[in-house]
Order: sequence, then C-alpha cells, then structure tokens
Amino acid sequence: MLSFGRMELLVLACLGLVAYSYLGYPLVLVVWTGLREAVSGARFLAGGPDRRSRRRDDRWPSMTVVVAAHDEETCIRQKVENCLALDYPPELLDVVVGCDGCSDRTAELARAAGGARVTVVEAPRAGKAAVLSRLVPRARGDVVLLTDANTLLERGAAKALARHFQDRSVGAVVGRLRLYNRVKRDYQESLYWKYETVLKYHEGKLGCVLGANGGLYAVRRLLFRPLRETTIIDDFVVPIRIAARGWRIPYDPEAVAYEETTEEVAADFARRARIGAGDWQALALVPEALDPRLGFLPFAFVSHKLLRWLAPFLLAAALAGSLALAVTGGLAARALLLAQLAFYGLALAGRRRPSGPWRRPAALAWYFVSMNAALAVGLWRFVSGTQRAAWSRTRRAAPDVPGVPTA
Repeated sequence: MLSFGRMELLVLACLGLVAYSYLGYPLVLVVWTGLREAVSGARFLAGGPDRRSRRRDDRWPSMTVVVAAHDEETCIRQKVENCLALDYPPELLDVVVGCDGCSDRTAELARAAGGARVTVVEAPRAGKAAVLSRLVPRARGDVVLLTDANTLLERGAAKALARHFQDRSVGAVVGRLRLYNRVKRDYQESLYWKYETVLKYHEGKLGCVLGANGGLYAVRRLLFRPLRETTIIDDFVVPIRIAARGWRIPYDPEAVAYEETTEEVAADFARRARIGAGDWQALALVPEALDPRLGFLPFAFVSHKLLRWLAPFLLAAALAGSLALAVTGGLAARALLLAQLAFYGLALAGRRRPSGPWRRPAALAWYFVSMNAALAVGLWRFVSGTQRAAWSRTRRAAPDVPGVPTA
C-alpha cells in the first residue's frame, strides 16, 4: 500500500502530466519552432542554402476532390458547386462523390450540380473509411483533396494545399477548418479550437501535424493505404501512417474551410465520445507512431495525443488521491483538494451557462470536463466494441458562409 509520501507524488504526477499536455507541450512547441527558425536563418546569413521554399505557380498537380456523403440532400448541391468554383485549373480538377448507402436524393442532386467533371459512386452503407478506401486509389488526380459534405472551401484552398506538393518530401497537407455558428458567435468550442489550431500551426512548421481536419486535407494518392472498414477517425489514421513512413505533413493556414457547429448537447457529446473511441482505436491501428526512432513524431504523439486520452483517468486518480490525503494530510493537501473541487464546481456552473464575469471561465471548465468524460466513454465503447464506424448524420441545412463561392 502506498504511503502518504508516495500518494502525494502520485497526485502531483497525475496533475503534472495533464498540465504538461495542455500547457507545457505548447510552450515546448513554440520554443522548438522558434529555435529552428533562428538556426535556419543563421545558416542562411552565413552563406547556407535559402530556407525559403520556391514554388512555381504554373505547375499544378492534377487533383481529385473526394466527398463521402450519407443522406446529404440538403447540402450536397451547394458542396459540389463550391468544389467546382475553386480557383484551380478546370482541366486538372475533378470531383468524386461517394454515396454511402444514401436513401434520399443525394446522388441525383450531385449529378445534376456537377456535369462531366463530377462522378457519383453509389454503394451500400459501409462507413466513411470504406468509401475512401474504394475511391481514393482509383482517383484520377495525383493529389486527392478529402473534404466533408457539410464543409465549404474558400476559393483559394485547393491551390494553397497543392503548392506544398512541389516539395517532394511532403506526403500530405492539412488545411485550416474554421468553425462558425449561425445562432451565437461566442460558443464554447471556439477558444479550444483556436488553441488546437495554434498547435497544428507549430507542428506543421516541424513537418508533422498530428491528425488532419476531415473537412480539408490533401494527400498524395500513391501514399494512401486502404483503411479497415471499422476505422472510426480516418482523418487521424491516414496522415499518421504517412508521417510514420518519413513523409512531411505541413499545415497551411491559408487553406481554409468552414463548418457549422451544433447546439445539440447530446449530439455533441456523442460526437466527442465517437472521436474518443476512434482515438484509442487509432493507437491500435498505428502503433508505429510510438517508435522512438521516428524522432519528433512519437514525442508529439505522446505529448499531444496519448496524454490527452489518458487525462480522464489521471484526473480521477488525482482526485481520489487528494481525497485520501485530505483525511490525515496537512493544509497543503486540503488546499489541493479544495482547488480541484472548486474547478469541478465551476464546471457544473458552466453547464447551466451562467451570465456575468464567470461565464467564460465556467463555460471553458465545463467544456474541459465534458470533453474528458466523453473520452472515458469513448474508451469504454472501444473496449466493448460498441462504437460503429459508420457515422450518424447530424441534421443540418445547407452551409451559409458569406464570401465563399458556390457556383
């Protein structure tokens, strides 16, 4: 049985690991990328090679846009028109819509909107991973842009992604997904999403973005490996597999897509739990990401992902340990327990969406707690095998983003 001294160490270690993943790792990234830029600049000034990438605007790879769709009749026409309106040579761009067991007019509307440059492939319901595994290897383009039916792309997004493939060391490129809400501008996920975007930006500078946004990323077609039909989060597994084979994966903030968030609490929690199950599944599907010989990749994988997935259990262990220490411990032990209880109390207040100066901290605390609860539920679903790979469509209208082309 642990002594109180060891129990205190356990509590501090659990809280420290969570703090490192959310606060320490970003600081490490900022310092790492800053030092790397400084060293590169010093070498250039000393007569070394030009660190700036030189790209030619008259050479663009052929590109296929692949959209997996399940009962998307409310937005598929606008999506196809948006893809065809991208600023990209028309002769080099085509669109493939994979209808995954659609029971509505998705296929009909996609064909009507696209003409000769759009191919619609219908198949029984099997899930997004099965759609991608069937369509990506057969795509015409050397580069495949993967996007979702409910996502709208800015006009320059395709070129912003494609220009990176002039560098032969690049295997995939991740774009920037911007979330919006028709009802309220200041929603709970916004600050956390911006935080994650900053991490992707700095990881991209090191050539290793951990996971893409399913709404917008591109890969070299020849590097894509078919996925198991049971794969839950393809946009994490696909780029990680490419990175583990030594290819660079940069991030381009100028390649922008827009996606609407949901206000349905139950649907949002279910989405996060599904992602949580997919996270643990990804660890089993891509164990090579932990290979220490791969350099930055395993370090980032543990710091940014694995510790996050373990956070619910680290937090629970810290709370249980603090409760045990508070019985016979000193003032410091009780203060640590009270601090944790105050945080969870703030989170409960955030669930009710209070007004006043505590509104933002309470909302963030609730988002953090509910996100970790969803991760724990996701682990249970993964272990019990109850999480399906096929996604459940969220009810939504056609996207409405001012300034984004749809024709």
